[in-house]
Amino acid sequence: MPEVGKKAPAFTLPSVNGGNVSLKDFRGKNVVLYFYPKDSTPGCTKEACDFRDNFARLQAHGAVVLGVSADSVASHEKFRKKYELPFDLLSDESYAMLEKYGVRKQKKLYGRTFLGIERTTMLIDGEGVVRHIWPKVKVKGHVDEVLSALENL
Repeated sequence: MPEVGKKAPAFTLPSVNGGNVSLKDFRGKNVVLYFYPKDSTPGCTKEACDFRDNFARLQAHGAVVLGVSADSVASHEKFRKKYELPFDLLSDESYAMLEKYGVRKQKKLYGRTFLGIERTTMLIDGEGVVRHIWPKVKVKGHVDEVLSALENL
């Protein structure tokens, strides 16, 4: 997992907007990079809608929001359209970037152990340096935490 105060690992992933998106595309902007387990699940939908509902406030702080999961671009397109998400969703079906960022972890559900994506958000500044990491995100109130961190950059 990246460390606060260090450069965020470079990545290039397919985007719901078409083509590929790289971290370097956002030089000079704060990036709210949030990792989530699966499109259209209750917690992931609530989190995405919270980012949607606060999108203007995030933009006012010069922030770009990028959601990342292992779902396909086609799945992201449906999710984005259904919930009118104004930000980009990136697909990492190979899990390469998710592993590089340390968010693919052993999880337990109903006694079953499996590899899954731990809900995590990272705030990366315009120089590509990680400024804040929220592991094991609890959805309620999370966007306010991100906004507070942006205000203090």
